[in-house]
Amino acid sequence: MNSELSQQKVEISLNGVSMVFGKKGKQVTVLQDITFDVHRNEFICLLGPADCGKSTLLRLMADMLQPSSGQILIEKEHPREVRLRRKFGIVLQHPTLFEWRTVQENVELPLEVLGQNRSEYRSKVDQLLETVGLTKFKDYYPWQVSGGIQQRVAIARALSLDPPILFMDEPFSALDDFTKDKLQFELFEIKKKMNKTIVFVTDNLSEAVFLSDRIIVLTAKPGRVHSIHHVGLGEERTLHTRESDQFHLISTAIQTSLFQGQSHKDV
Repeated sequence: MNSELSQQKVEISLNGVSMVFGKKGKQVTVLQDITFDVHRNEFICLLGPADCGKSTLLRLMADMLQPSSGQILIEKEHPREVRLRRKFGIVLQHPTLFEWRTVQENVELPLEVLGQNRSEYRSKVDQLLETVGLTKFKDYYPWQVSGGIQQRVAIARALSLDPPILFMDEPFSALDDFTKDKLQFELFEIKKKMNKTIVFVTDNLSEAVFLSDRIIVLTAKPGRVHSIHHVGLGEERTLHTRESDQFHLISTAIQTSLFQGQSHKDV
């Protein structure tokens, strides 16, 4: 995996990124000196203890916040330039769907906002709905479907403009275990079929290992990069992946890193 990564194009680059909230005298350093790269078509998970700044880091990458210091580049450009060209999608923990629009109409919304002709994008949306398993729900309203279906709608909407990058902030954390496992598998398949670069925030170790190519473990506040782990589970993930020796080995290694990261103290 190391040699493969060295040959892949760097899509997102962070160099010395820090984030400080508050004013002088009442400042809190949330992230400190974060440096790593994300390669094209790579699935990266940000993992760490509560309040280590994972979500803040994702929001910095998605141009929802600006770093106090350091630099973030996406395809060698400022994230704002990439956002304005709609080259990434964002999925948050709670899907923000419009209750008065059907599943299909929610997915179509970004295309509609851009003024595209519905007859031109209808077949594309139909294919996307099929890819994420929403075809039979397309005429339902959000309040008529489960939380898992709603999150699928949010993912489909984020993919509607076919962005090369997807930022996801704990999208499955509010779901029951059965639905969560199902959507994890479906997301992995979507990433593989659609060739997306995904940055995914989670508190769930099993979820991170199952989904990722690499896992970046952050320390307790202020969040720093404690360690980076290559998962090495290959291109196929099945319901039996979590039972493999490799899965347990990497999980144990990362659990150790998480413990060390949570024990981190500023000195």
